[in-house]
Amino acid sequence: MEFWLMQDTEKLQLPVPPPNYSIKRALDNTVIKVEGIGEVSFIGKSKLAEIPPIKTFFPNQIYTFCEYSDFPTPKECTDLIEKWRLSGKPIRYLVTDAINIECTIESFEHGEQDGTGDVYFSLELKEYRRIILEVVSPSISVTTKATKATTATKATVAQRPTKTVAKKYTVKAGDTLSAIAKKQYGDSSKYTLIASKNKLKNPNLIKVGQVLIL
Repeated sequence: MEFWLMQDTEKLQLPVPPPNYSIKRALDNTVIKVEGIGEVSFIGKSKLAEIPPIKTFFPNQIYTFCEYSDFPTPKECTDLIEKWRLSGKPIRYLVTDAINIECTIESFEHGEQDGTGDVYFSLELKEYRRIILEVVSPSISVTTKATKATTATKATVAQRPTKTVAKKYTVKAGDTLSAIAKKQYGDSSKYTLIASKNKLKNPNLIKVGQVLIL
């Protein structure tokens, strides 16, 4: 079983793994006393996982129980963890086939004990939970305004009066004003209307090729 600490592209496998590992997970449940019923439990959200202090040492020499032989020096190891602690960013704690979570470094205590150069340490970690904020796109309100503007434009266009193009007729040979009125309006008596529109003093005097407004 391997114990790893990592942040971004930097990784550190503990040369001497701790004798054991554990992780505590719990819910933030609430218990309320209700009159006539007694205690009632309400299930809450998950609390941050708690990890007991990791206690082992960074060896100054190769021992038979070391996980690998090309491990960094104790100072390199402690300097790296101190760098992570001060970075303001979480680290990842990984125990193969058991634990893989992001954590904050709550405390880091280390020092020599027996004159061998080995550095013993105690590392306290706590689960780190990322907050994902939902971003609301402002395009919704813009679309609404655009829709309203389009509707208003359409309403304005609909309210504008339409221009009527005057109908015209060119006098042909044999035409009379009453005959033209009969042909265009279906009523020969409306020749007076044609005379009025064209300001004809004498309705009987029209010429071939003359353009009349109907």
